[in-house]
Amino acid sequence: MNTAQRTARPRAAEAVEGARAAREDLANHRTRTGVIARQLDLIAPGTARVRIAPVRTDRDGEQRVAMWVALDDALGLPLKVDRPACRAALGLLRRAFPAADWTRPHAYDTATGDLALDVPTLPEELHQ
Repeated sequence: MNTAQRTARPRAAEAVEGARAAREDLANHRTRTGVIARQLDLIAPGTARVRIAPVRTDRDGEQRVAMWVALDDALGLPLKVDRPACRAALGLLRRAFPAADWTRPHAYDTATGDLALDVPTLPEELHQ
């Protein structure tokens, strides 16, 4: 007599589910990127890139860490913004990326929605 045995799930079904999950992740990323870009544009019109770096200061003999924030346009030129706009942009990105290590400099690109470390590098022609 034959006994029923569970067979392994077909690979095609797993591939279909994986592709569906990837499409949902991409859609969520695009939505989040669009929301952040619109909010940054409300804070400072024309914002294409936000650069954030921790800066150590010595005020009255007490060491403090402040955050330096620069908002750039699509050409890479700095936008003229006031302190509340910089604070708003910093707060927005901190809420959007709570797992980021904010003790290191970061750059956020509104076109791609990527938050990356913003470390200075040498141009290729200067490498030996």
